[in-house]
Amino acid sequence: MKPKNLTLNVQSEVGKLEAVLMHYPGAEVENMTPRNAQRALYSDILNLSIAQKEYDQIFGVLNKAATVYTISDLLCKVLEQDHLKKSLVTEICQREQAENYIDYLIDLSAPDLTKILIEGLPLQINTLTDFLREEYYALKPLYNFYFTRDASAIIGNNAVICKMANNVRLRESLIVNAIYKSGLFFDGNILNTYDLSHNNPNVIVEGGDLLVAREDILLIGNGVRTSTQAIDLLVQRLCANDKKKKHVIVQQLPESPESFIHLDMVFTFLDYNKAMIYKPLIMNSSPYQTVHLQIDNGKVTKISSANGILSVLKKLGMEVEPIICGGKSDDWDQEREQWHSGANFFAIAPGKVLSYARNIHTLAELDKNGFEIVRAWDVIDGKYDINNMKNSVITIDGSELPRGGGGPRCMTMPLRRQ
Repeated sequence: MKPKNLTLNVQSEVGKLEAVLMHYPGAEVENMTPRNAQRALYSDILNLSIAQKEYDQIFGVLNKAATVYTISDLLCKVLEQDHLKKSLVTEICQREQAENYIDYLIDLSAPDLTKILIEGLPLQINTLTDFLREEYYALKPLYNFYFTRDASAIIGNNAVICKMANNVRLRESLIVNAIYKSGLFFDGNILNTYDLSHNNPNVIVEGGDLLVAREDILLIGNGVRTSTQAIDLLVQRLCANDKKKKHVIVQQLPESPESFIHLDMVFTFLDYNKAMIYKPLIMNSSPYQTVHLQIDNGKVTKISSANGILSVLKKLGMEVEPIICGGKSDDWDQEREQWHSGANFFAIAPGKVLSYARNIHTLAELDKNGFEIVRAWDVIDGKYDINNMKNSVITIDGSELPRGGGGPRCMTMPLRRQ
């Protein structure tokens, strides 16, 4: 008897986590060299064995709190269905100019094909053109897939398939789309921004820019990874059949440094009434606008400039206390710790969050605000029970993972929250 599908539902950033999608980093992370690291969207290459030990801490804590689904397991089950396998392989190979490999890939077993679609397919050199190409892979490794947040986002009961800003991440979206669309695991409405945009190159959106503040309030970052055209498309589609009043708060982001790529690198919720913020962008006056879109009966009724995210939330009945990334006293500490994902928190439940241990000034600020600092291994080993903990920050070691350019929220994609 087939197990019952999980109904997708995320109405906030902090409701108790019930199910989450993750991807354990594997050989794909090491299948790069310093020469192609920049193309892979990395500024450096990672030590995989250390990165995996750090990831084990996130994985171990979340396994104590919720049902954890992994990309590899779900993809393998999709590929066991011949019609789904053929469809996905054909789409990937056509989009990545690798049509010559379709028959070879379709003949592979589901586990072998899963491995290749994630870790990469070396080029079979049998033409002069291929020999002279400075390229090792016919299908490149998915170097960034452990940042599962970006390829999709659950907003209410909708699975939004994100049209990624960089082509090197296209296959991530194709894979998660195949997982949702298969009907094997999840029930929910699918909004595929690739299809909805009719391949408009100006439409790009990534999950790190999408934060569900409340059932009727969505925060969206507008920067190098999410365009205004994509935001307009999302607003139109998410609100099309909804008569209720909705609010979208858009925060413009700087194009550099690269640590500002997503909204969740400068603003994340810790509880219904608390948020971790990067002060220079969120609280200080800056040239980057905050815009409030009001939607009623499926239509945008008003667009206005606002004095920051916090002020709009307050007007809408969400008084959110800011806690400063890097601490209040030193601009230098704020800048350094934001660079290492010091504002990128992931909530397991209201007031119970995951963070890197390295950002000591941010943790000290949280301690002053009543959060107990707890090591991930102490939770995994049963010294602390997540269900009985009060406001707390569960810290994971972070020497390698942050070098990929993200934190705990980037590595987790909630499927369902209470």
